[in-house]
Amino acid sequence: MSASRLHYVGLAVSAALALVACTSNTPSLEQASATAPMTQPAIPSQYRPEEVVGRWGYGAFHNESDLARTSAAARGQCGQPVEITRGASGGVMMYLADSAQLQELQLKGSGNGKNYIGPPGNAGGPQDREIVSFDGRTMVLRWMDPEVAGRYGTGVYVRCAPEGVARAGAKPKPAAQ
Repeated sequence: MSASRLHYVGLAVSAALALVACTSNTPSLEQASATAPMTQPAIPSQYRPEEVVGRWGYGAFHNESDLARTSAAARGQCGQPVEITRGASGGVMMYLADSAQLQELQLKGSGNGKNYIGPPGNAGGPQDREIVSFDGRTMVLRWMDPEVAGRYGTGVYVRCAPEGVARAGAKPKPAAQ
């Protein structure tokens, strides 16, 4: 075989190998480290379950600039609130992504100061939600799994007034005559 023909065969083999590498389902190391959650042993959260239990209006957003608008929309959802109750083992009863079944989730802290809500286990796991902010009235939760976060967005929970208490700014109903 001539040197030029050998050169072309070598190029063809290299191109075929490159094509196989491009179509492989194995993520690169950079992709794997970017999408793999950094879990760490759970420590007590700075939040207590009783602070999370209650009736909440819910909304979600994908763009950070939509937080204020989504919070206002969530407040309007208090007519059909999301109810977070206490679990039998001291956690809170909430839904995981893609589940129609309430599950008891734990509030978990981490060594880096972040707090999470999720199933028992390490903090920051793929089924966890990071508590981005919580002031007692508004709670912002971000899914740790990037694929789930892409579908559901960042959740905003706004505490509803207790049942039987009028909302601030609500017009009084006229008295029956």
